[in-house]
Amino acid sequence: MSLSRRRLLAGTAAFAACAGPLRAAAPLQAVASTGMIADIAQRLGGGTMEVRALMGAGVDPHSYRQTRSDIVAMTRAGIVLANGLYLEAQMEEFLDDLSRRVPVARVAEVLPRDLLMPYGDHADRFDPHVWMDPELWAMVAEGMAATLAAAHPDAAEAIGANAGAVAGDLARLSDYAAGVLGSVPGESRVLVTAHDAFGYLGRAFGMEVVGIQGISTESEAGLNRISELVDLLAERRIRAVFVESSVSDRNIRALVEGAAARGHEVAVGGELFSDAMGTPGSYEGTYLGMIDHNVTTIARALGGTAPERGMDGRLGGAS
Repeated sequence: MSLSRRRLLAGTAAFAACAGPLRAAAPLQAVASTGMIADIAQRLGGGTMEVRALMGAGVDPHSYRQTRSDIVAMTRAGIVLANGLYLEAQMEEFLDDLSRRVPVARVAEVLPRDLLMPYGDHADRFDPHVWMDPELWAMVAEGMAATLAAAHPDAAEAIGANAGAVAGDLARLSDYAAGVLGSVPGESRVLVTAHDAFGYLGRAFGMEVVGIQGISTESEAGLNRISELVDLLAERRIRAVFVESSVSDRNIRALVEGAAARGHEVAVGGELFSDAMGTPGSYEGTYLGMIDHNVTTIARALGGTAPERGMDGRLGGAS
């Protein structure tokens, strides 16, 4: 167990132990930019909070622009939760303006800079896809708990109690991911996806990650990039590549076809959830289900060992 996880578990356990009897509180109206944030916020708040996610299944946050109904919801909210780190690139100016009237928390920016991965050659920008590492997301959840308790002090006891359960689930998820991804043979530990959303997962679990596009889906993949990756697939005999639920599959299909032309058969190992969770109401439509699905799918496609229905036998089921 890492030092950061031990600190997190100790802190949330102490918070929960000191909470005492819980009391009813009027629900806080919260708006979250992504489903990953909304899911954790709702778990932290329980019945003390009503959380609306702006971006649903299959929605790309890099290019998302707020709608009229989004603006109304955010201006009426008690708090707005964004990822930050420039994930919501098209909403940055609006969120800055909104923060003069409504509390806006960029939840991923609680992470120390030395735990963040660089964004290409930008010295002052960082990869925003921190939810791909459950240990980092646990630190974000801890920060969210403190932020929500401050915004809704009547519910602070309930939020503190729920934070301990969230921390425990995220620790268990991280352990499961380490086990199944650790079973992938060394020569197959290469994850090829549509864009660079999986860097934190790769760093956490010892996978080499190769994205066709850059960290933002707004970047374009040129013919030279496709050709380079076809060469990589053929030379290293990579057996599977992965499409993403929120990104077009055309570049991945081009890779598969290019490798076939080189005499190397590559399978599409499955669809991964990168910038958005699965369908609401499904297990994959929760943060735990999203990551469980991803690591189970990757491990099985690349020759590792993982149960077909994931960590708790829930993949493909209701939330």
